Amino acid sequence: QVQLVESGGGLVEAGSSVRLSCAASGVSLESYAVVWARQAPGGEREKLSCITREGQFAGKGRFAISRDAAKAIVFLDFNDVQDEDPAVYFCGAQGGWDGPCNSMPSDLWGQGTQVTVSS
Repeated sequence: QVQLVESGGGLVEAGSSVRLSCAASGVSLESYAVVWARQAPGGEREKLSCITREGQFAGKGRFAISRDAAKAIVFLDFNDVQDEDPAVYFCGAQGGWDGPCNSMPSDLWGQGTQVTVSS
């Protein structure tokens, strides 16, 4: 089974920028629509940004999603990290999705990467 792996989390300074990465074990993410979401302790999973196989994307606020040049990795970038940002950040993916990514299902989710903030 294909597995998603998130990386890039850790302890970051308040006000700094974060880049998280999502990759799939054994395969490229080129053929997958991908979504980034986060879940804070006691909270619900919140979708942040998504990108289609063709590179069309949707998101909100400070969150930007992109693919690397080889289309193997999907990044989530956000700036000005604040106290509301600590959470586990997850990527999800759906193969063969043809519609807008903000309505995509996700048949794959990673285990998440933890982002914590120091001030």
